Amino acid sequence: MKPQINSSTKVQLLMFVWRMSLHHIFQLIAKGEGETLDFKKTISSASKIAKTLAAFSNHKGGTLLVGVNDNGTISGVRSEDEKYMLELAGAFFCKPEVKIDWVEWELGDKTIIEAIIQEGTNKPYHAKDEDGKWWVHIRVKDKSLLASKIVVDVLKRTTQQKNTLIKYSKHEEGLLHYLGQNEKITLKQTCKLLNISKWRAQRMLINLVSSGVIRNHTTEKEEYFTLS
Repeated sequence: MKPQINSSTKVQLLMFVWRMSLHHIFQLIAKGEGETLDFKKTISSASKIAKTLAAFSNHKGGTLLVGVNDNGTISGVRSEDEKYMLELAGAFFCKPEVKIDWVEWELGDKTIIEAIIQEGTNKPYHAKDEDGKWWVHIRVKDKSLLASKIVVDVLKRTTQQKNTLIKYSKHEEGLLHYLGQNEKITLKQTCKLLNISKWRAQRMLINLVSSGVIRNHTTEKEEYFTLS
């Protein structure tokens, strides 16, 4: 026999669910922007927001809160306009297409959109800029940065699930010996250290990153590599 729930109990259950839901959204805002969370006051450009969508897809996925200022205060949005811009960005300004799930939150007289982007299964994801050019972006801390050729190739190998067999030559051994004594190295430094071309250094670094021997680090100023 099914348990009978009176109207008063139903209201209490609904209120509990509602409070837990609000707790979730306020927890996200309190967490602040980071690798998997970004705030947008509004979405004025499909090409600009596509960078964030692609970067999340190339990373671990992420959540976009639209209607929230950078400092965490709530400004609210017109939900239909923002959802249209998100759909436009994901479908026409991202390649492959980025699918978005969303939840609308009503906080008093203001609306927030929680847009959820899953980690992509067909990396690398490209975003089209205002000039019609396609670029790969990755998520680094709270920013979406342009990916290097090395990062793009590593993402391709991730999708293709290729096993990387490394044949250690004097170049690989020289690089690993250097990193054993120094904190980091850049592509330019690698070329100089081993006296090899940029193309050859890139191929070696891609192999070592793909196999997990070294790690690449992207910043706004430079890309560098460390031992894993």
